[in-house]
Amino acid sequence: MTSPIPALAAALPSSHGAQAPSAWISRFAHLVRPQGEVLDIACGLGRHMRLFHAQKHRVVGIDKAQAAIDAVANLGQSIQADIEDGPWPLPGRQFDAVVVTNYLWRPLWTQILDSVKPGGLLLYETFAQGNEAFGKPSRPDFLLEPGELLQVCAGWSIVAYEHGQLHLPERVVQRVAAIKPDGQAPTPALLSI
Repeated sequence: MTSPIPALAAALPSSHGAQAPSAWISRFAHLVRPQGEVLDIACGLGRHMRLFHAQKHRVVGIDKAQAAIDAVANLGQSIQADIEDGPWPLPGRQFDAVVVTNYLWRPLWTQILDSVKPGGLLLYETFAQGNEAFGKPSRPDFLLEPGELLQVCAGWSIVAYEHGQLHLPERVVQRVAAIKPDGQAPTPALLSI
């Protein structure tokens, strides 16, 4: 039996989510509480949902494309929703980790941050200013400004932050791994990463 992923990938722009998990997300995946619940926003074909599912986490994915939701339905909860033009589909719900890659819609900052449990992890990686030299996205609306993720995560424990050019493919990204304050002192091991 052949996998439905290649056929579904053709139905999504640029095979969104069909590639291997992001090295950034993989690098910090171990920081998620054991058997925690992970939300993948704009999950695409579920590359990060598959990563966390394989690590025995419960996973929830949101995407606008029905083909994406069909591809991840067997992994956990899958929600088809237009989060840019419709209501936030998980009001009041919080997760041990929230993952966002290759997606930026600034009006959702509050919902994204509120979706992380106290002491939980935000893993965010997307395109930044300078990417216009390499192609799309090139509109400022879809490119992070220098230090923007640090500003968004002000008051959180920043485990790691990067902003710069990556290769294969050429692109400019900004990314953060941040722990939401929980009222307790930060764990020293997390600060040394």
